[in-house]
Amino acid sequence: MTRILQSLLLLISLCGIALGLWQRDRLPEPSRLVSAIAQEPLQTPTRLAGFQAVAAGVNYTIKPLFDYRIQGVVVSRHDTAVWWDLTHRKDWNDHLNVADLCIVWGTNATSGIYRDLRYWNETFTCNVATDSNAVWQRFNDEGLSNNHLLTNDPSIARLLRNVRPGDQVEITGRLSEYSHNAGLPFKRGTSIRRDDHGNGACETIWVDSARVLREANRGWRTALNLAWFGLALSVLWWFLLPPKSFND
Repeated sequence: MTRILQSLLLLISLCGIALGLWQRDRLPEPSRLVSAIAQEPLQTPTRLAGFQAVAAGVNYTIKPLFDYRIQGVVVSRHDTAVWWDLTHRKDWNDHLNVADLCIVWGTNATSGIYRDLRYWNETFTCNVATDSNAVWQRFNDEGLSNNHLLTNDPSIARLLRNVRPGDQVEITGRLSEYSHNAGLPFKRGTSIRRDDHGNGACETIWVDSARVLREANRGWRTALNLAWFGLALSVLWWFLLPPKSFND
């Protein structure tokens, strides 16, 4: 009986992990979007002067260019703290850019066309693809941006790193340039328009505040966490209480 229960828990956990990974980042139906997602990002001249910020012992100079607010659906993300992203931490000594969020808004969101494309982030970029010319013609590439998000506030950094594709977010701050002289001199700029493309087209935002307007797939994400716990429990059970064998 013990072997059967162990095997059953292991099987259920593995199935839960597979389903959870498949469904946790599912993009929401247009009917699930909050009304704010239809709005264009708001960009206005800033009165904030340049300032200094410290992160991981590095002193950065922040130069705000515009006040900025963006509300949209996260379609892809990159956490700069992942072990394989050595460019930010090692090469650039950049500890302010805690996450990149690729976001859609406006007609891309309200029309539902965002659900017909594929998205993925690399170290610096957000990529978009579709096999349908009709879908591509309907998609407005000025209604998507890859956002480099800067903060030295642990609570904001934690929120931004926990955001998943499908979540609807509001981010308020400043489009900014930033730099440091710790090690190799480093400077990074920002886009200040939505119709540019290629290198330099990403928005670099010093984040004053961030919030999740509506979380996606909460049930699947909870189920995934439970499945990981079940997997760990089944492995622990196997080693602590190995099934007994009986010989005649």
